[in-house]
Amino acid sequence: MPTTASPVPRHVAVIMDGNGRWAKERGLPRREGHRAGADSVREVLEGCTELKVEFLTLYAFSSENWKRPKAEVKALMVLLERFLKDKTPELIEKNVRLQAIGRLNDLPAAAVNQLHRSIEATADNSGLTLILALSYGGREEIIDGVKSVLRNVQEGHLDPAMLDPDVFGKHLYTRYYPDPDLLIRTSGEMRLSNFLLWQVSYAEIYVTKKYWPDFRKADLREAVADYGKRQRRFGAV
Repeated sequence: MPTTASPVPRHVAVIMDGNGRWAKERGLPRREGHRAGADSVREVLEGCTELKVEFLTLYAFSSENWKRPKAEVKALMVLLERFLKDKTPELIEKNVRLQAIGRLNDLPAAAVNQLHRSIEATADNSGLTLILALSYGGREEIIDGVKSVLRNVQEGHLDPAMLDPDVFGKHLYTRYYPDPDLLIRTSGEMRLSNFLLWQVSYAEIYVTKKYWPDFRKADLREAVADYGKRQRRFGAV
């Protein structure tokens, strides 16, 4: 039976798109768009905390982003490391727990080390859980999940007859988190871009034409208000 969405989603996921176009329209290098996007991360973090959202997943760096020019990738990795280092004290102060999903070992060692330090430093926090999707791809996650299932079958830990969506979900990067209730995409693009393909099966999708660096707390509240008006059917009539 159709149900109206709860006023506030438990889990919000965001495809942060438009940094490069934001910079281009202003005659700036692409890296300046990425830097400006960091302010939007802070805004959304604060907004989710105020709204009592429990989980926030940000599509920070996709597996396809490795194909970008080397200079841009290097700048993004430096920005990631600096962001983690600078923001960890603030995350601790705001009771935010940091987590990450993706093929993290593909990241440069300095970024991985800082990521682990930040995760450890915030491990005891009990407020919002911030999940960074880094070197992440939805198809890659599903492939890695299948490999994990096959290993468990070969080692005698899993009977193939017992495999169902719930069991398979325990082999994904996101096994410790609920599926997103609301997926927000900035920049007006109408696609998932290989993000959480399994997990957003029944998520409500909200698209705004604003580029990510222009996305602010008020925009998050607007998205959440729109979500609250939705009828969530989960495949029912």
